[in-house]
Amino acid sequence: MRWTFSQEELPVIARDFWKEYGNRRVFTLEGPMGAGKTTLVKALCAAAGVSDTTASPTFSIINEYNYKDDTGKIRRIYHLDLYRLRDEDEAITAGVEDTIYQDAISFIEWPDVIAALLPDDTVHLQISVLPDQKRELREADPRNK
Repeated sequence: MRWTFSQEELPVIARDFWKEYGNRRVFTLEGPMGAGKTTLVKALCAAAGVSDTTASPTFSIINEYNYKDDTGKIRRIYHLDLYRLRDEDEAITAGVEDTIYQDAISFIEWPDVIAALLPDDTVHLQISVLPDQKRELREADPRNK
């Protein structure tokens, strides 16, 4: 999939994202600093029905949000920012592996440090800033880095 959007179009893109990927659990988000990874996760959380205030987990490493699915069951979304982690051992100690193997959704920024831990069905996403300041979000092949 590939979407091009402005900040104002993000809520529509988030709804379309869930239609496309609603049955998937683990997503990596790659892109340069300031590309809008955290902004995208905020929009995706809002579209899923999260009512909590969402924020960047840069210092906490993992943020957890709850929402109700279509059946009324409480579900969880984890937003992980691994920028400050040095290696896989530090990530495991922080609880990263525990979150990505739960019955929950995980969005992972700066995922390279845990590449070996990611489930085989992880969706790898790339966000880019376009010259007109719009963003492009596309599914990426993790082997083509």
